[in-house]
Amino acid sequence: MDFDIVIIGSGFGGAITALRMAEKKCRVLVLERGRKWDRTTYPRKIDDPWIWSHVRPEIYNGWLDLRVFKGMSVAQGAGIGGGSLIYANISRVPPKSSFANRWPTAITYEGLVPYFRTVGQMLEVREVPVGQMTPRMQLMLDAAQSVGDSHRFERLDLAVSFDDHFDIKFDIEPNPNNTTIRPNKYGADQGTCVHLGECDIGCRVYAKNTLDKNYLPLAVKHGAQVRPLHLVNLIEPVSGGYCVYFDRLEEGSRVPGKVTAARVIVAGGSLGSTELLLRCRKEGKLPRLSSSLGRNWSSNGDFLTPAWHQCRDIWADRGPTIGSAINYLDGSQKDRVFWIQDGGIPNLLGKFFEAVQHVRRTSKSDRHWADELAPRSSKHALLRLMSRWDLFRHIMPWFAQGVDAGNAELFLDANGSLDMKWSLSESLLLFKEIADKHHELARATGGFPIPLPGWSLEKDLITPHALGGCNMGETEKEGVVDHKGEVFGHPGLYVADGAIVPRALGVNPSRTIGALAERIADLMPPCRQA
Repeated sequence: MDFDIVIIGSGFGGAITALRMAEKKCRVLVLERGRKWDRTTYPRKIDDPWIWSHVRPEIYNGWLDLRVFKGMSVAQGAGIGGGSLIYANISRVPPKSSFANRWPTAITYEGLVPYFRTVGQMLEVREVPVGQMTPRMQLMLDAAQSVGDSHRFERLDLAVSFDDHFDIKFDIEPNPNNTTIRPNKYGADQGTCVHLGECDIGCRVYAKNTLDKNYLPLAVKHGAQVRPLHLVNLIEPVSGGYCVYFDRLEEGSRVPGKVTAARVIVAGGSLGSTELLLRCRKEGKLPRLSSSLGRNWSSNGDFLTPAWHQCRDIWADRGPTIGSAINYLDGSQKDRVFWIQDGGIPNLLGKFFEAVQHVRRTSKSDRHWADELAPRSSKHALLRLMSRWDLFRHIMPWFAQGVDAGNAELFLDANGSLDMKWSLSESLLLFKEIADKHHELARATGGFPIPLPGWSLEKDLITPHALGGCNMGETEKEGVVDHKGEVFGHPGLYVADGAIVPRALGVNPSRTIGALAERIADLMPPCRQA
């Protein structure tokens, strides 16, 4: 075998297992489809690499991968660090109730506590300093007090480096020169937060504790290799392990390649890992995969309601994307489980759609697939307009996650492309309750709710927190992988990312995905050295 372990993807599942298995003296190779980004290459202008295209990845291998399905769109990061590049930094241990059903009996809240702790320590999570509360956080606190729920207000743990003594005035444009960038304890360049509001498009001062600032540098120090722009297509069992087939994306072309390993860890995210395994089953490479592959997918109940607060300065484009929550995870709101968060302006989606329109105007050969991503629906159009209008001062993007039904299914269509069957009916009451709470909190603080037309007219939603598709289960009838992340029917093949989470958590899922990856690596046997 060329390597002991090949890991597909470098997000929370891939980065964590890469480090832990490298620490066990395994020969580890990480194949990442996206680029290696830094502050000099983060996209900013309209013709910068914003777009990841599944049709032309050799040409368009940019920052954001947006998959558009009927009734549901999914936003994903593409690059070394995976989803940590675009997520809102929230590192939250879920409530015990999140483990009440659908999990294998070996997975318990108590059993995951040590792994939750380890992930928090590695990412150096902490709250926004008291003196740096954003106007959105203050609005959240005022709203909670106004409706009698001040006890439900929480300051959230963020994977962000702060300077407790930094003096921030939110009515003044943030200045990146107010930080100092120096090597952190993992050897990666790191600065402190100056509230640029760039969490989802690449923090220019490196204050965001993305995985390329901690787990991945340590993995490389322990001998792991990380190769960007390697798009994996198939996995095939061979004598002694598996062969992984990929295309190396190089100067506008795809260069085929392959590598062998005794073990393979699939960590391409909920959509990426599920799609890869579905393709392997369709091609007859992994025929014993569970019939539950692709089922019980969840959007984690993500929901957004902007509101106009004419008499308050919100500055939704400044500060960490999310810093606080109002907690209704106890089911007190008509038995619906969710929490409300102070979302930042979704400038990432706005930039993405502007880039798509630019491709449609300038490239005849790529217009067809760009048309598929163009903001045709009112949901996408409003998000794009929000990114262009100067509304940041008074717009509050009330955000939420909740426990939806988790009943969607991912599958390959007749053309071999990933598709989704999404049914809203069993989750409709959850989203209505969240919307009602958004309206109540906005009005209690003098705001005017502006429901997204995508929801009010089309019941169309979007999520950056996709879960499931390769679910953990007690048996292969109930899931694709066991409690150790190993694929039923295919020894030595693992999945370690959001795809294995078998139900909605109702909170931001990165801490749970990380804890599961820590546990999978902990239970995985060491490698036999040559």
